[in-house]
Amino acid sequence: MTKDTQSKPARPAPQREGDQPHFAKKKDAGFHARRGGKKKRPGQADANGAPRQSAQNGGDQFQSRDYRGLERAPQPKIDPVDASAFAALGLSASAVTTLGALGFATPTPIQSQAIPHALSGRDVMGLAQTGTGKTAAFGLPLIEHLMKTHEMAMPKAARALILAPTRELVNQISDMLRLFVKRTPLKVVTAVGGLSINAQTQALFRGVDILVATPGRLLDLLDRRAARLDQAHFLVLDEADQMLDMGFIVPLKKIVKHLPKERQTMLFSATMPKEIEELSKAYLHNPVRVETAPAGRPADKVAQFVHFMDRKSKPAKLQALLAEDAESRSMVFSRTKHGAEKLMKVLVEAGFKAASIHGNKSQNQRDRAIADFRAGLTRVLVATDVAARGIDIPGVTHVYNFDLPEVAENYVHRIGRTARAGADGIAHAFCAGDEKGLLKAIERLTGKPLTVGSGDIKALKYEEGSELSAKPSGFGGHRDATKNTRRQDGFVKPDGEGAGRGAPGGFRKPGANRNRRPGARPKPQAA
Repeated sequence: MTKDTQSKPARPAPQREGDQPHFAKKKDAGFHARRGGKKKRPGQADANGAPRQSAQNGGDQFQSRDYRGLERAPQPKIDPVDASAFAALGLSASAVTTLGALGFATPTPIQSQAIPHALSGRDVMGLAQTGTGKTAAFGLPLIEHLMKTHEMAMPKAARALILAPTRELVNQISDMLRLFVKRTPLKVVTAVGGLSINAQTQALFRGVDILVATPGRLLDLLDRRAARLDQAHFLVLDEADQMLDMGFIVPLKKIVKHLPKERQTMLFSATMPKEIEELSKAYLHNPVRVETAPAGRPADKVAQFVHFMDRKSKPAKLQALLAEDAESRSMVFSRTKHGAEKLMKVLVEAGFKAASIHGNKSQNQRDRAIADFRAGLTRVLVATDVAARGIDIPGVTHVYNFDLPEVAENYVHRIGRTARAGADGIAHAFCAGDEKGLLKAIERLTGKPLTVGSGDIKALKYEEGSELSAKPSGFGGHRDATKNTRRQDGFVKPDGEGAGRGAPGGFRKPGANRNRRPGARPKPQAA
């Protein structure tokens, strides 16, 4: 008798009573009932389709809260308006429809004067108060030209270039342009320091229509051959006077060499020093000068007050003024990065919801602080002059000059953060004994004295700077606005990026031998 050659079936694994095989295991209704119900993500509907109610927040509030659980301010809904007034400037019907959907009813004076000339192809040099709509004045004609040419951008190339001095201003310009090109195939890309240059290189790889950049990061991309400007027939210089103050004249000259000679150039600024006129003669061809306000004149609807006190009394005075209006949204300007950070901590300890932005903050920290301030999560934003230009945050009611700026033109840009788009605003300036000369320079620039809010200028005595407002010393010292040296707030690299080899803003120590090879001993000095 032969043995059965068939293999015996494997013995099944022992199972407890009620167990099921792992591949067929299912949880019955009682499984979840014994554990208090099936766990759901915030906002997930129940079996009846209704949002799950939570005992902690009384319902699903996930969409209306941020990562810290604070209520966000409701975003205003924009109702379409009649924007037919823009059609008289020469804009296309599609552009007028887009402006109406965004709530633009009538053009501002700078837009009424600049847009027709820009549409005709002329070079434009625009001078206007801050907050009067300069971005739309150059952005709308630029989009019209790009839509008419029907040209494809070459790899790594940009058809139009917009340069701005700071990251915040670049982001603001790009956000506004993206609203304008929402119904078009145009592509807008930004290039700023503090973020991954590899991601920006990838964004430029297939070519872009509009590139908004800071000079330093753009030079880095050009040095890496990650960008090309031979196809950029449109150049816009926004806040050109600040570019000169921040030492960007050398990077600007290097960038212009990459641009084609036949191009349309537009230059916009809130002030017009002599250096800007020389710059316009070098880069603009027979420009049309558009001027809607005298240079250095602040916004008409800003009520300006000055308070005389010693430096030690400034923090208490600031807290008292902030406490007068609990619903206000305020920006406080300090002269130094250290002073801005210390002042922000003082306000937080006093119970105010405050944040700070300055050169020592990373790009993500600065973006988050501005986003929280814009959304109403914080009501006080402490900043250096890095935020004094072009930052358009709706609803800013008060501006406080905790330290008077050493460059009088910066005062105009600071208080321009309020009273934007025709609204009213209040500006307070704190003047200590050693700031009398700065106050006189501001009043000389604006053409009228500031209204005295408190204190007496005759009772002030000269005193050295306190810890909150101490001047930076040594390597990152103050600078004169007319010299191509350092910033007044010790801001060595203004937009937090590499400005290329040998460009202003490097970290090389004064007197260092640049040509000495590594490891070699320095040559002895002659007696």
